[in-house]
Amino acid sequence: MIKYKSNLTAGASRRTVLKGMGAGAAALAMPNITRAQAGTIKIGYVTPATGPMALFGETDGFAVERIKKLVAGGLEVNGERYNVDILVQDSQSDSNRSAEVSGDLILDQEIDMLIPASTTPTITAAADQAELYEIPCISCAAPWQAIIFPRGGQDNPFNWTYHFFWGLDEALNTFVGLWNTIETNKKVGMLFPQNIDGETWGNEEYGLPSPTREAGYEVVKPGYFQPRTNDFTAQIATFKQDGCDIVGGIAFVDDFKTFVNQCNQQGYHPRAMTMAAALLFPSGVEALGDLGNGMSSEVWWTPAFPFKSSLTGQVSRDIADEWEAETNRQWTQPLGYSHAVWEVALDAFKRSGNPKDKAAVRDAIKATNLDTLIGPVNFSTGPHPNVSTTPIFGGQWVPGEKWMYDLKIVDNSVNQLFKPEQQMKILPWAQ
Repeated sequence: MIKYKSNLTAGASRRTVLKGMGAGAAALAMPNITRAQAGTIKIGYVTPATGPMALFGETDGFAVERIKKLVAGGLEVNGERYNVDILVQDSQSDSNRSAEVSGDLILDQEIDMLIPASTTPTITAAADQAELYEIPCISCAAPWQAIIFPRGGQDNPFNWTYHFFWGLDEALNTFVGLWNTIETNKKVGMLFPQNIDGETWGNEEYGLPSPTREAGYEVVKPGYFQPRTNDFTAQIATFKQDGCDIVGGIAFVDDFKTFVNQCNQQGYHPRAMTMAAALLFPSGVEALGDLGNGMSSEVWWTPAFPFKSSLTGQVSRDIADEWEAETNRQWTQPLGYSHAVWEVALDAFKRSGNPKDKAAVRDAIKATNLDTLIGPVNFSTGPHPNVSTTPIFGGQWVPGEKWMYDLKIVDNSVNQLFKPEQQMKILPWAQ
């Protein structure tokens, strides 16, 4: 594995260092047809285009192509027009790969800003490279604690890396907010895999059990399950014995599909199932067939968001319609963030006064106060110097008109920026 820091000797140029290490995979770039006179702004974009996190990066290419067209004639900054070159790299959903391609973009391509688009493995590794080599960095689409704390940012704020997204605490409270909207016996069975996600969400101090108990619910936690298991009989028996009206937690699509089908087969029909990860994307809900009706999860973004793009003036419904028309696939939650990250990036360049002055760009990012497609982004409001929190809501999947299911916002207890679209209902099998 390439170790960038240990190879950076005194007096050695970045390009010399990279040549000594061997060049990485070439980044993709589309130079603009219209050439501006002031110079070229180079932006490195790292996305999990392949690998297990590919669904999170599914919308990134769509957004990048639109931004390339938008800046084809250059970007005006302080009265001068700059070319904009966007160089895209695939992190392959792997942190080592993310660090490698980010280092290449910084050292070889000499970019002016790094944008690691989404997911913890991609962002944390890329952000560390940006911090090391003092490159402005903007990221989104991962709970902010997962980006800040493991990198030592809890007590020592970063100088170059900024992140906007909601926090784990807000997601957990959204789950509770959903459950508060329906009548239950306030007993929650919790389902967590034996992995880092499950151990985080299942942690007694800062995971889902804590706010659930604080809200007056009884928590039933039968132990972690092994990912890709084919037998949830023990968990289901425990939930049935304790009379749990609600099941909450985190699981990925295959495991949750097995769990739901076995619940149905074994006659366990809770009034609500709220699951992170498995229920984020339309494909995960469709995998459940008719049993997907009424499932619930946190909501990052939907076409119902009323905010406008600062770049195009489009509302969320417009962006979703463009995606569906071009790809013939249903809109998906990361789409809003794939667009918004470019709003924040280009706004910072415009306000910097000099897009080739990295410190000036960094300071402009820090001073961001922008209304975007996903809502306000303002790094001065915290809860951490490198973070702006963004809206999160509670949603429920209901039968759709154009697609099998649509995700409707049914709870706004964490963010009251706009009203829910409809009320949450208990699962059909419990009615």
